Amino acid sequence: MLNTWVVMPTCLPLVLRRCHACASGRFRTSGKFRVNAHHKLLDAWLLALCTTCGETAKLTVLERMNVRSVRPERLDRMHGNDPGLAAELLQDPAVLRRNRIALDWDDAWRLDTGGSDHLDREVIDVSVRFAARIPVRPVRLIAEGCGLSRSEVERLITEGNPVSAVRLNSRISGDFTFTLKR
Repeated sequence: MLNTWVVMPTCLPLVLRRCHACASGRFRTSGKFRVNAHHKLLDAWLLALCTTCGETAKLTVLERMNVRSVRPERLDRMHGNDPGLAAELLQDPAVLRRNRIALDWDDAWRLDTGGSDHLDREVIDVSVRFAARIPVRPVRLIAEGCGLSRSEVERLITEGNPVSAVRLNSRISGDFTFTLKR
């Protein structure tokens, strides 16, 4: 029987970027936007606060875009400070690249295994699905999902017991499957 595990975000990740006021490296986004109009051109930013000093940083979302080229529902979501839109934009590689930022997903996700009925089986077939693009090591997911230590999962990998098409000891943010034999 195939078990489905889901890696889902619990909150918005921290933004890794240097603060110009205090030299801290972490910002927290709350989902608030600032939209500025220059006649027929729009600028829009996602606001982030430094976790140390509270200084505001603006992450560019739109820059000198023609008003007609922005979908009205997206603009309404920005005006309404939609946290769902903030989560979508933080997942967008173009926004990350434009602002030269990275994301820190520590303590911002959880693993939903659907229960613990799989723990007593000898062979477990698992499909892992990601609700968001969260980079995590499959070793950590297997350890957390099966109630094992990471060193125990590493030992099982060297013995060849977990079988998967992906490398289990590197970060991954896409769906994958594995079979674990104990």
